[in-house]
Amino acid sequence: MGLASLMLSGCFYANTSQAPVATTYLYSEQQRMQAAHHWDVLARHEATRILQRERVRNRDLHISEADNGELHAYSGGEFGRGFRTLLTSELVSRGANLTTVPTANSANITIDVEVVEHRDRGFIRPPIGAFTALTAGIAVATIPYNQWAEPALGLIPAAALADTTSGSWTHTGNEEIIVTTQIIDGERILYSSSNIYYINAGDRRQYAPHRVPQAPATPSVSITDTW
Repeated sequence: MGLASLMLSGCFYANTSQAPVATTYLYSEQQRMQAAHHWDVLARHEATRILQRERVRNRDLHISEADNGELHAYSGGEFGRGFRTLLTSELVSRGANLTTVPTANSANITIDVEVVEHRDRGFIRPPIGAFTALTAGIAVATIPYNQWAEPALGLIPAAALADTTSGSWTHTGNEEIIVTTQIIDGERILYSSSNIYYINAGDRRQYAPHRVPQAPATPSVSITDTW
């Protein structure tokens, strides 16, 4: 027993491994974009940051149109159109100089959206403390249930806990977007900002309509009375 303990202690003391041990990142949060209001929040954020940059604050700016090809109002791409409109309104309302067409002296604002789909992410464990908070809520609820005359009052602590967490937690999902806003003058990038959000899988067409799976074409058979 003593020899085995000595050998085990030596292994742990060496702190070695044949391969790196997988670990998780520190707890962090990421917002889910699922309303046009969220697009407006991002537009206000970008307008604030753009006008804080001295290199672009007093420049003529032109927001480049999205390269949507044959897209129309019912085929997706709502984010590209909506975000450009919201960003235009925010910049103009704050005194920025925007042009309807690019000029020799204007810098171009470009907006790019990259959709990320995780195909083998696996189970996402709840953050540390989630089960503790839930257990604490249940334990607190049993106190009035056992001691108060009215059992229904026992639901009050649990309801308070639910009110605290229900508005801030949402499912993680496998779809994310990276929204990058840049200001380009010729070959120079004067401003670049990227923001990452979760999105609902069914909303992909709003952000990347060209990456939405299309239904297979229905085969057709020609019918004729000629031989």
